[in-house]
Amino acid sequence: MQKYLVATLMALFFGWPHVSQGGALTLPQALELAERHSPMLRAATSQARGAVAGLDTARAFPNPELEYGSGNSRLLPPTALNGQNRLVAVSQPLEWPGVRSARAQAAEAGIRSGASLLDEARINLHAQVKLGYSEVLRRDEEAQLAEQGRALLDQIRNRVKLRVDVGEAPRYELVKSEAEVLAAENIVHGATVQIQQARDRLRAVIGAELPPGFEVEPATLSEKELPPLENLRQEVLERQPLLRAAHAETERAEARLEQERALRLPQPTLKWSAEQHPDVRLWRMGVAMPLPLWDRRAGPVGEAQAALERARADEDRIRLNLLAELDQAHGRYRIARSQLHTFENGLMRDAENALKVAEAAYRFGERGILDYLDAQRVFRTTRLDHLTARYELQAALIDIERLRAVLLTGETR
Repeated sequence: MQKYLVATLMALFFGWPHVSQGGALTLPQALELAERHSPMLRAATSQARGAVAGLDTARAFPNPELEYGSGNSRLLPPTALNGQNRLVAVSQPLEWPGVRSARAQAAEAGIRSGASLLDEARINLHAQVKLGYSEVLRRDEEAQLAEQGRALLDQIRNRVKLRVDVGEAPRYELVKSEAEVLAAENIVHGATVQIQQARDRLRAVIGAELPPGFEVEPATLSEKELPPLENLRQEVLERQPLLRAAHAETERAEARLEQERALRLPQPTLKWSAEQHPDVRLWRMGVAMPLPLWDRRAGPVGEAQAALERARADEDRIRLNLLAELDQAHGRYRIARSQLHTFENGLMRDAENALKVAEAAYRFGERGILDYLDAQRVFRTTRLDHLTARYELQAALIDIERLRAVLLTGETR
């Protein structure tokens, strides 16, 4: 939390990056804008500050109570003195050391929980920004592929039209090629809409106003090798702030249980009072002690015990969920990496060669338009699948980075 506050002050002093109308948004700029404007991060920061203030509340002593009274005395015997009387009394509640110690331990655990949740919020924010940024890049590349496919189909349609006009090809080939062009135009339109939707999602994650139709700077996708899965699982168990927060909540529940048990011992109240009557002055000092006859705090102790069991169960659930997320992300990583290996070691080249052969065969009249269009469609689909595999690998790496809490360890991707 201290590192985050220092970074915030430095950013306020030196200024935060902004995106101009003509400039492209870079990933570091997006991350810094999100750190400044994200409502999720502001809420987590406020929660952490509130936990720090809770320690002051836990250490505070109970306030004394002052009582003052005044009135007139009218005694029955005629010879008795009548006149004004006054009362001043002070009460100071006392606490046993075990109660204060348990309450302070609960507050300290709350501070650790709040700091860990702040770290978790920053890690999640960075992961969401990276995923959103990556999605914008992906949709932009898909739109480029769609536009290239439409331009190629438009060329094919023009060739077919020329051959139909001179009587070298039947008219149904022109109808088929025009239908393919219309389908490609619909794909281009859909890709354009998806780009805008991806920008809107990234803008929402960052939480800052960005220029309409802003562009993002192209970035090289990471395809780094990962440690073995067992090493990754150990890293998650050691570094994950969400797991640390759950453990801190368990410790806070334990401290609250100890506090409720300590409260079963009656807490005394020290009292002092002075009374003045027309004919006498009284001084009193004593101790008031509640008697636990009817309420022995069985209910609060039972509630605290149930809260502790729930906190332990939540900690186990979070641990299992994190490991399951890691296994799933690692599985997606292996699948995407295997697909990329397949694409880059022959499949892309084979699809391109098949398209060239089909084009040459169509030009020399050895194949019909359907074979040519099918080869072109396979080539376009293969390129799109290759692009999808690249970004699926990137998304898996971002998820694994989030689970490993790389942001807190200073590792680079």
